[in-house]
Amino acid sequence: MKMLKAPERVLAEHYRDLQRKPFYPTIISYMTSGPVAMVSDRPKVVCSSRVIIGHIDSAEAAPGTIREDVSIHISRIIHTDSVEGAQREIQL
Repeated sequence: MKMLKAPERVLAEHYRDLQRKPFYPTIISYMTSGPVAMVSDRPKVVCSSRVIIGHIDSAEAAPGTIREDVSIHISRIIHTDSVEGAQREIQL
């Protein structure tokens, strides 16, 4: 496991589709406040991670999932997408 603190320029590229949204500055501020990335090469990691992490909306996440247990806001915990999305993010 390698944890990273992303520079603002990397986050700007990662969230380029959100740059015109009113919440964009808040995301960048939060994402630059500490480590933000973990990369794993485990087989089927996206699928197994989604089970552990839980539904994107913590109010709908199953008991015992990370989002249900500790998430305080939809933008403040974990994001998993797809293998293709992960490959793009790893390149950043």
